Amino acid sequence: MSYKFDTLSLHAGQVPDSQYGARAQPIYLTSSFVFKDAEQAASLFNMERGGHVYSRISNPTNAVFEERMAALEGGVGGIAVASGQAAMHLAITTLMGGWWSYRRQPFAVRRFA
Repeated sequence: MSYKFDTLSLHAGQVPDSQYGARAQPIYLTSSFVFKDAEQAASLFNMERGGHVYSRISNPTNAVFEERMAALEGGVGGIAVASGQAAMHLAITTLMGGWWSYRRQPFAVRRFA
């Protein structure tokens, strides 16, 4: 089924809460998440499975926002960042690809006699 823009802007990327039946996405203000065991934590940190580790990396609220924006734009995924500078950095490093290394070069100091 194909939804129109208005419906996607309200509901894309989120399913109703199974415990309480809430339709709106709750805002998660936590900075960290609890893991069942060390094995689950290791697999999340190694990006072997999906999930949330730390809010500066991802959290459920941002994940729904990213999915919603991707649905509105007809994309397959999205990344939310906190500033235009961060967005430009991601765009440039993505376009540079794996062939370019942008590491800091050592500063050469010349002595003049």
